[in-house]
Amino acid sequence: MSDKKYDFGLVGLGVMGRNFILNVADNGFSAYGLDLSSEQVEALKTEGGDISKVDATTSTEEFVANLSTPRKIMLLVPAGKPVDIVIDSLLPFIEEGDLIIDGGNSFYTDTDRREAYLNEKGIHFLGVGVSGGAKGARRGPSIMPGGSQPSYKYIKPIFDAVAAKAHDGKPCVAYLGPKSAGNYVKMVHNGIEYGMMQLTSEIYDLLRKSAKFTNDELHQIFAKWNEGRLQSFLVQITSEIFMQEDNLAPGRIVDVILDKAKQKGTGKWTSQNAMDLGIPVPTIDIAVSMREISALKDERIEADKLYGRPEVEAIEKEKLVDLAEQALYFSFITAYAQGLAQLSDASKEYGYNLDLGLIAQIWRAGCIIRAGLLEDITIAFNNNKDLANLLLAPTFVNRVQEAVPAVREVVAFAAKNGIPVPGLSNSLTYFDAYTSSKLPLNLIQAQRDHFGSHTYERIDREGIFHTEWGA
Repeated sequence: MSDKKYDFGLVGLGVMGRNFILNVADNGFSAYGLDLSSEQVEALKTEGGDISKVDATTSTEEFVANLSTPRKIMLLVPAGKPVDIVIDSLLPFIEEGDLIIDGGNSFYTDTDRREAYLNEKGIHFLGVGVSGGAKGARRGPSIMPGGSQPSYKYIKPIFDAVAAKAHDGKPCVAYLGPKSAGNYVKMVHNGIEYGMMQLTSEIYDLLRKSAKFTNDELHQIFAKWNEGRLQSFLVQITSEIFMQEDNLAPGRIVDVILDKAKQKGTGKWTSQNAMDLGIPVPTIDIAVSMREISALKDERIEADKLYGRPEVEAIEKEKLVDLAEQALYFSFITAYAQGLAQLSDASKEYGYNLDLGLIAQIWRAGCIIRAGLLEDITIAFNNNKDLANLLLAPTFVNRVQEAVPAVREVVAFAAKNGIPVPGLSNSLTYFDAYTSSKLPLNLIQAQRDHFGSHTYERIDREGIFHTEWGA
């Protein structure tokens, strides 16, 4: 065993873990890894090359002994039971005052439970969201820490160094709040990600089915959009995807990928929790549902044979591209609006005291939902800390109003021609409902009172009322 003590420890040397630990070392901190797989340990040593600041082991005892105190140990292992198993394996060797950081996509209630469990033993604990994928982990992710603020001070210098840097040089990491605030923000981040991915896929489907755009043309369209107000990581990689050749057969890889999308649960958690809180997030909801519908491939093939589909009307290509750009821009705004509204309400419900302007700020680089829009979103929430919904921000009112006619035209065209655009249509419906001072829910309240005596309120006087219907 070496006498040298390492600044930072990381458990879980898969692709994400190896990239993150190498990022730490690149930024001047010595880092020591742990993985039960000797192959993963060797892979780190190989990838680390001559970086003297990195080493790893398969021994938990040796791992802990090689870390300087107070120890700073980050876990990048699958969410759920594996996190608890790793924590329990570390406990015999660590000491009071050490810090454990869960960097996986853990469900927020699990984070609250683990923090209470470890705090009883005098161990600091943080639940930290990390976004950016494997490349982000290596080059600079967006990092979303939650837990006790005194615990965060131990890891802050390292996180500040390894996080992505926005164009103004600010690191895309900030202490977000107590308990599971970090994991909760990452969960909603992923829900927004689901929505934006669904919206992007619908625009792709609309363009190819209605105007027969080639992959080369689609590449050019998305690349041009990425130079404008739709500048974002997802639009950028979409433009790149259309140019990727298939290495197993002639043609582009996008055309041979099966249309069944998988999921790891964070989008579903966002949707479920929004329903628990009574927060409408229909763009995120339908994005989750569409992944579930996509899994029914055999049934979809059978149903396709049974039902006719209208022949798609001709539409002028340039006009369609303009309408599609406006529809995607509008829908991206509504996806952010829904997710941020959920964060606002959850902050009150769970005592996170979240700063939405700060959250938007640390999403500007490194993460999957990074986009030029986040600059203006940051400003909107910094200008009004009590902003209830992004759609109420003066900056966005004119932009949304200008795009709405195009969204209506796109959704109507798609519906008439049998092209499913549930993300776009749910975004439009959310906007129409949210901006309606009167909705037909008075009838629903009457129905509820009629069959179940559930009572109702009136618009002309205070109080709770019940009617004997049919009397």
